[in-house]
Amino acid sequence: MADSTLTESRLTAAAGSVRGRLVKTGAVCRTVVRRRDSAAVLTAVTLTYLAVFLWALGDLLVQSGVGYSIFVADRPLARAFRPAPGAFLFQPVALVELGVVVWELSPLNTLLGGLIASLVGLNLSVSYLAVTQPKSCGLSASAGILASVPGLLAGSTCCAPVLLLVVGIQASGILLTAFVWLLPASLLLLVATLVYVAGKITPAAL
Repeated sequence: MADSTLTESRLTAAAGSVRGRLVKTGAVCRTVVRRRDSAAVLTAVTLTYLAVFLWALGDLLVQSGVGYSIFVADRPLARAFRPAPGAFLFQPVALVELGVVVWELSPLNTLLGGLIASLVGLNLSVSYLAVTQPKSCGLSASAGILASVPGLLAGSTCCAPVLLLVVGIQASGILLTAFVWLLPASLLLLVATLVYVAGKITPAAL
């Protein structure tokens, strides 16, 4: 009975600690958005990463003299959920020409890229605060930068199957199967890195 009570109290304490860390992470993220400097870092990193993500997938191409036009496929809603070659990839529903950019618009690919890009942007923005406000963060400047590296490495793995095809590497079936697990692992690692660094920051001191 005593062991059961002790275990229950430990689980309750652990759950409370997790909730507290998540609440603190939310507060730090709101601080990132409110501050002009960290919000600029967030916006720049998110948009840049999303553009690189879409380019790596082949959804975004740079060409000269393509003009300005939009072509929408038949039954775009049904097509949006149709899988494309590669794990977690979906068919485009529109072709958008923007002068020097051709965008094969796939809503789900863009949504996925936006999610990863936002997490990478938040990781670097929070690490930026750790670098510029070390007294408020309880971290050294180098710690903030190092903490963001796992997130960036994780985020880049989602494009691995596409990059392998681009460079012409003949991946084995086992390797390609492993890539299916890389995207969830990437997202978990990005979230874990964000929660870890945010837990070192005191939002009220920023």
